[in-house]
Formats: sequence, C-alpha cells, structure tokens
Amino acid sequence: MQELIEYREKLIARMREATVELCEFCKSFQTPFEKAAGEWTVHQTAFHVRDVMREVYGLRIRRTLNEENPGFKNFDPDAWMAEHYNRSEAMEKILSEFSEDMLEVCAILARIPQEGWSRVSCHEALGSELTLQLWAERSLAHIEEHLDTLKNKKKTEC
Repeated sequence: MQELIEYREKLIARMREATVELCEFCKSFQTPFEKAAGEWTVHQTAFHVRDVMREVYGLRIRRTLNEENPGFKNFDPDAWMAEHYNRSEAMEKILSEFSEDMLEVCAILARIPQEGWSRVSCHEALGSELTLQLWAERSLAHIEEHLDTLKNKKKTEC
C-alpha cells in the first residue's frame, strides 16, 4: 500500500511540474501563432490542452469522485476546436486558466482518501470500471504529450 501512496504522490507532483513546464514552453515561443505540431500553432495547442483538461479530464476526475459510477461520452477534440477555438483569446489568459484548473485538480487529488482513487466510472468507448486514478494518469499523459511536441519544436529552432 505504501508504494501505491508514493506513486500517487509522485503523480500529483508530476502533474504540477508538467503544468509549469507546459506554460513556460508556450511562453518561450516568439509568437503564439508559430506552428507547433502539424497544423496547430502554439496558441491552438495551449487552448486545446486547457480545454481538454477542463472539459474532459478535470470533469471526469471531479465527477468520478463525487458521483456513483458516472458515465462519460466520447470527446472529439477536433470538433471542439472547430466550434470553440478563439484565436483572439490572450495566451496569458489561456495559460492562467489552465494552471489554475490543474492546481485545483492537484489539490483535490492530494486531499482524497486512498480509496477515493479507486472510485469508478464508465465511458461509452472505453468501457466500465474506469478509476479516478486512470483519469488522473490520462490527464498527465495528455499534458506530457503536448509538452513533448513543444519541446521537439523548440529543438528544431536551434
């Protein structure tokens, strides 16, 4: 059990670190409208990561903690971007909201009892018995995926 507790503590710590890193990397580009990956700009990447955290993983973590076996629909990030992306939204606002949301999620995770991490939910495509811990792990993986993309883009600039 101690190993699991330590793993979860490290997971929360890494979520905080990855949040800071992502924000720093987004700010490090000359222009937020520089291409970061494929067709997406740094600004679009930041917008996407913030909204996916808020609308997908943060929501799933909160609902799994507070509801009995909540069900989740699949999320289409391309459709979300097409409908909600706002090029004129300030990068600083996007990063501030992302950071605030992540810190709140990390605080929630740090406070819950160990059994809370095993609370379950279901997803229309992924199935049932999906734990709160899984949603926390996936949120970190999503941030790190886009962080790696930004880091690789920075490397090619040098």
